[in-house]
Amino acid sequence: MVVSFDLQTFILRARVLKLYRQALRVAKRAPPHTKGELMQTIRQEMEKNRDCNDKQKIRYLISEGMERLKGLDEMLDMQGH
Repeated sequence: MVVSFDLQTFILRARVLKLYRQALRVAKRAPPHTKGELMQTIRQEMEKNRDCNDKQKIRYLISEGMERLKGLDEMLDMQGH
Protein backbone atom coordinates (compact mmCIF):
# COMPACT_ATOMS: atom_id res chain seq x y z
CA MET A 1 0.00 0.00 0.00
CA VAL A 2 1.47 3.31 -1.09
CA VAL A 3 0.48 6.45 0.79
CA SER A 4 0.83 9.71 -1.10
CA PHE A 5 1.52 13.00 0.71
CA ASP A 6 1.68 16.51 -0.61
CA LEU A 7 4.93 18.34 0.18
CA GLN A 8 3.51 20.28 3.12
CA THR A 9 2.13 17.12 4.75
CA PHE A 10 5.42 15.33 4.17
CA ILE A 11 7.36 18.15 5.86
CA LEU A 12 4.97 18.29 8.82
CA ARG A 13 5.24 14.52 9.26
CA ALA A 14 9.03 14.78 9.25
CA ARG A 15 8.90 17.53 11.89
CA VAL A 16 6.62 15.42 14.11
CA LEU A 17 8.93 12.41 13.84
CA LYS A 18 11.95 14.60 14.59
CA LEU A 19 10.23 15.98 17.70
CA TYR A 20 9.35 12.45 18.83
CA ARG A 21 12.94 11.24 18.42
CA GLN A 22 14.29 14.30 20.25
CA ALA A 23 11.83 13.76 23.10
CA LEU A 24 12.86 10.12 23.49
CA ARG A 25 16.55 11.11 23.52
CA VAL A 26 15.94 13.68 26.26
CA ALA A 27 13.81 11.19 28.22
CA LYS A 28 16.72 8.73 28.25
CA ARG A 29 18.64 11.26 30.36
CA ALA A 30 15.94 11.21 33.07
CA PRO A 31 16.58 9.42 36.38
CA PRO A 32 15.96 5.66 36.14
CA HIS A 33 12.89 5.71 38.40
CA THR A 34 11.09 8.22 36.12
CA LYS A 35 12.47 7.29 32.70
CA GLY A 36 9.89 4.62 31.86
CA GLU A 37 6.93 6.74 32.87
CA LEU A 38 8.29 9.73 30.94
CA MET A 39 8.80 7.68 27.78
CA GLN A 40 5.29 6.25 28.14
CA THR A 41 3.85 9.77 28.52
CA ILE A 42 5.67 10.94 25.38
CA ARG A 43 4.26 8.02 23.41
CA GLN A 44 0.74 8.60 24.75
CA GLU A 45 0.85 12.27 23.75
CA MET A 46 1.92 11.33 20.23
CA GLU A 47 -0.70 8.59 19.94
CA LYS A 48 -3.43 10.91 21.24
CA ASN A 49 -2.93 13.21 18.24
CA ARG A 50 -2.04 10.56 15.67
CA ASP A 51 -5.19 10.98 13.60
CA CYS A 52 -5.09 14.78 13.50
CA ASN A 53 -5.26 16.02 9.90
CA ASP A 54 -5.62 19.76 10.59
CA LYS A 55 -2.29 21.23 9.46
CA GLN A 56 -2.68 24.34 11.59
CA LYS A 57 -3.34 22.24 14.71
CA ILE A 58 -0.36 20.02 13.89
CA ARG A 59 1.87 23.11 13.66
CA TYR A 60 0.53 24.29 17.01
CA LEU A 61 1.12 20.87 18.60
CA ILE A 62 4.69 20.78 17.25
CA SER A 63 5.33 24.23 18.69
CA GLU A 64 3.84 23.26 22.05
CA GLY A 65 5.82 20.01 22.08
CA MET A 66 9.07 21.84 21.36
CA GLU A 67 8.42 24.25 24.25
CA ARG A 68 7.64 21.39 26.63
CA LEU A 69 10.73 19.50 25.46
CA LYS A 70 12.90 22.58 25.96
CA GLY A 71 11.57 22.90 29.52
CA LEU A 72 12.24 19.24 30.25
CA ASP A 73 15.74 19.47 28.79
CA GLU A 74 16.54 22.53 30.93
CA MET A 75 15.16 20.85 34.04
CA LEU A 76 17.29 17.76 33.47
CA ASP A 77 20.35 19.97 32.88
CA MET A 78 19.73 21.76 36.19
CA GLN A 79 19.47 18.41 37.95
CA GLY A 80 22.72 17.28 36.40
CA HIS A 81 21.32 14.50 34.21
